[in-house]
Amino acid sequence: MRIISGKYKGHKIKGFDLDGTRPTMDRIKESMIAMIQNKIKDSVCLDLFSGSGSIGLEFLSNGAKNCYFVDNNIKAIAVLNENIKALNLVEEHYIFRKNYNDALKYFKDNDINFDIIFLDPPYNDNFINNILNTIVEFKILSPGGIVMCEYETEEVDNQELTLMKERKYGSKYIKIYKN
Repeated sequence: MRIISGKYKGHKIKGFDLDGTRPTMDRIKESMIAMIQNKIKDSVCLDLFSGSGSIGLEFLSNGAKNCYFVDNNIKAIAVLNENIKALNLVEEHYIFRKNYNDALKYFKDNDINFDIIFLDPPYNDNFINNILNTIVEFKILSPGGIVMCEYETEEVDNQELTLMKERKYGSKYIKIYKN
């Protein structure tokens, strides 16, 4: 894996091979970043289910002000820390080893809002819709903010947010919602 654009373009980053995890493919990352390029600079981002941090690192590489990384897997957090160290990352970043519900509640309770949220939960768990509803209920998405969802078989739909874009890449789907 590598950073595909921005300040750290071309830098290799570690992934990991654990059940239930799969890094976003480079061509999908490239397309996603291109779709939201004008929203990244100086943004506050959340990489929920961050794994090795591939997407959040792309955000930082492309000028995000800071990024919050959340994953409950201790091995994923270790790889994320290695990637941050290898990049000599100077941008502001926060790493949380929490389950997604606890993290979202923490952000609500601490008045932390996001301009960009990336959701890539385990594909077979089918809870993107619940997460989208929680994001809206907790009001952690800034006005005009976006949520990017990567999924495979789940039926993703939200009536509170506006669907901006939808793309299919093989068996994977990307939906981008705007607040």
